[in-house]
Order: sequence, then structure tokens, then C-alpha cells
Amino acid sequence: MNRDKPKCHCGVFGIQGIEKPAIYTYYGLHALQHRGQEATGIVSSSIKNTKYLFNIHKGIGLVSDVFNKPEILSKDLEGFAAIGHNRYSTTGASDSRKNIQPFVVNYRMGNLAVAHNGNLTNAKILREELVKEGAIFQTTSDTEVILHLIARSKKEKQEDQILDALRKIEGAYCLVILTNDKLFAARDPHGFRPLSLGKLNGSFLVASETCAFDVNGAEFIRDIKPGEMIEIGKDAKEIDDIISYSISDDINLKHCIFEFIYFSRPDSKIFGTNVDKIRRKLGKVLATYHPVYDPEGEKVIVISVPDSSNTAAIGYQNQLEKMGINSKLEIGLIRSHYIGRTFILPEQTKREVGVRIKFNTVKGVLEGRTVILIDDSIVRGTTSKQLVKLIREANPKAVHLRISSPPIVSPCFYGMDFPSKEELIANKFNGNIEEIRKYLGVDSLEYLTIPEMMEAMVDHEREHFCTACFSGKYPTKVDFNTVKEEYEPY
Repeated sequence: MNRDKPKCHCGVFGIQGIEKPAIYTYYGLHALQHRGQEATGIVSSSIKNTKYLFNIHKGIGLVSDVFNKPEILSKDLEGFAAIGHNRYSTTGASDSRKNIQPFVVNYRMGNLAVAHNGNLTNAKILREELVKEGAIFQTTSDTEVILHLIARSKKEKQEDQILDALRKIEGAYCLVILTNDKLFAARDPHGFRPLSLGKLNGSFLVASETCAFDVNGAEFIRDIKPGEMIEIGKDAKEIDDIISYSISDDINLKHCIFEFIYFSRPDSKIFGTNVDKIRRKLGKVLATYHPVYDPEGEKVIVISVPDSSNTAAIGYQNQLEKMGINSKLEIGLIRSHYIGRTFILPEQTKREVGVRIKFNTVKGVLEGRTVILIDDSIVRGTTSKQLVKLIREANPKAVHLRISSPPIVSPCFYGMDFPSKEELIANKFNGNIEEIRKYLGVDSLEYLTIPEMMEAMVDHEREHFCTACFSGKYPTKVDFNTVKEEYEPY
């Protein structure tokens, strides 16, 4: 399938103090499936004959594919605590089974398992230093660097060893760490990625998004704070039993704005705000600054590229109505949800075959109408071009494309998989919107600007977002030796 959207990074989940923890982890990972579809894994902690044991099951594929037998969850992964991970590779070979998380080691303090969402910007430097010191790496993932740093720390207490390691790494990270009898969770000082704490009766949960709590019937308590590590002991029952540590006093909030635009589920609450609310506001702002009128005063039809743009399309059409523009929200594109990650197109000669399998038009809705197509982003533009061609076949009067984010001009080093700068359509046409419009074959094309996008954010949070993929300005130092170009940090 053609890759014309930024791929989701990863999803992490952890639970402490409950029987059959793998079952809750399974449901949590299923809710977080959108954050990674390449591979998944669960590690549980159990006690047999007074000895702590880690139980592991992981594999390539979706959650339902890897955990496809009831006994895997109920017997093979028994215990009182578990962590899980859904993978999409941002560093490390995506096809290597060795890179499937959680990673597990046994060192002088006992068992240790780590699951990571994010991307370390100094991983290459740290890895080289560790190799010089004699470390042997089993994977190509930056997450393994964290394991080695913990195991090699000279601190005596395990919590201090973990903090020692976290204070050496840079970039974006949300971590769940399982030891023999404790569950740790940590978030980088910039708070790039979301990480939340929940409660289910007498147990505690940690997850990338709150939708993983909802599926388990758990209560959202709070976000893990940027620059915070929490420790949940085996016998923790109340909030006061959770110990909080400071990783760094240098907190410079830079939440990934793409979490609101595309990555997170609309039913999740991240960075203290409901995703659905922000996406509707993005659509509202988009309509305010970039409306479409039918030249003959007829009703315009607003449709989304399902599913990530559905909510923004609702906000867009609602605002058009408030502005007195005759409009209607319609379902003009139908998306097939049954295309697996290994779907094969036999003897494929044209890339648009993939788009036709994934999408089809509702011709009766589009024919003879002025159509406004709402999408959240354009990366390469190849899928957008083919979608427009598909819509044109339904004989609309006109097709106008509106994007609820600015043009993407730079790769991300904080856990998103954007292609190289040369592959980005905004750079391919040197930022010339008119040339992009011609390439895509639409009657008009307009994006949100960065200031317009920020209008949709909660007022007091507007300065706390990373917009590097839109601005080229990075909030941390980046290891430029690992990339072709140099970008401007700030």
C-alpha cells in the first residue's frame, strides 16, 4: 500500500496489582492499535516458589493476530503486573523480530522489561559510547540503549539506576518499565508524547492514550507530568502509594501537535484536552479562514478523507453554516477497513489500484456538486492525487481541498515517521501552493497556517507545542550525523 500519511510511532500500556494482567493489557493494546500495526508484545511478572518470573509473548502483526489463543493471555502470561507495546518502527529495522518490544533483560537487580514510545535524538552517540565500554547490542532499536544504561548504572537502588539512565537520554520518550515487583512510567521533560495514569479498583494503569482506560472500564486519574517518573509498587492501592520522581528541573513543554491533528484517537484525552474538541476547532478555524462558496449559490458538500479527518470535517461544515454558507456534511468516501498490513496487489502496475481498494466514492452524493474535501495533512501527495482523481470520476461540479494543518516541510526526530525532506510535497514544489494544486488536480487548495492552527489550541497551551515538521525549528539538539540535512534547532 502507498504510504502517504505519517506513520504512527508506538503505543505503550502497563498495569500493576491485578489478576490476569495480560488480559487488560491485551484490551489496552487493542485500543492503541492505531499507534502501531507492525508488531506487538506483552511481558508479565509472576511469582513461582517465591521467585519472580517474567513471561513473554510477542510477534509480528496486529494485536488480535499475535495473541490469537485464549491460553496465551490467561496461562502463558499469568501474574500480577504486565506491560505491552504496539510497534511502528521509527528507528531500527521494521522487519526484525529482535526489535519487537517490550525488551527484557535479567541483570544484577533482577528482571527488567522496557517498552518505549518516542525517539531518542542522542541514541547514536550513547550507543557508540556503550559499545566502546563493552556493551553488546542485540537489536538496532534506540530502546535497547535505555536498558544498557540502567544495567550499567553504578547507583545502588533500582529507581536511582533508572533515573540515572533517563538523565542521559535526550529527545522524545514515554516509557513503561517493569521490574520484579514494580511498575515505572516516565515521560521526557518536553512532554512530546502523551502518557496517562488510570485506576481500576485497586490496580493502576499507564497508557499512551486514555482510550486504553475506557476499554478496560478504568478511571483516568491524571497525565504523567513532563519530566516525571512514577513508581507503582506491587502492593500500591491508593494514589498516595505512588511515588513521584523528578527526572529534570529543566521543563520546556513541547507537545507534539500532530497528536491532535492525526495520531491520537478522537475519543482520547491527551495533554489535558479532548482530541475531538481540538479537531473540531481545527475544522472551525479552517472554515473561518478558508471557506468555499458555490459560485451559483447552490449547497456545497463537505466530505472527509476517512477516518482521521472526520471530526475536522464536522467542525468545518458547522462553521460554514454559522457563516451563512449553504452547506451539508456528507459521506462521500467509503473506506474499507479490511486491508491487512500484508495485503498484496498481484501484478500491480498502477499505484492507484491500492487507493481504489481502500476507498470508493458515493457517486450520488458527489455528482454535479461543489465538493469540499477535508484532510488532516499531505505528506507525499500521491494518495491525495489519486483520491481526487477518484472523486472526479463521480462528475462533481468542482473539487476543493482543505487541509487542517500547515504544509509539512521537515522530517520529525521525535517519534514520527516522515519521509526525507526531498519526498515531502511541500518541498518538492518549493512551498508553491499553486503548483501543488495543479499536481493534485483540485480546483483550489488551502492549508491552515501555523498561527491559524495555533488558534485551535487551548489558549494557555499555545506556546507549549512542537511544530518542527511545519516550521523546521526543533526544540532540542538533534544528532545531525544521523540525517542527511541540518535543521535549525531552537
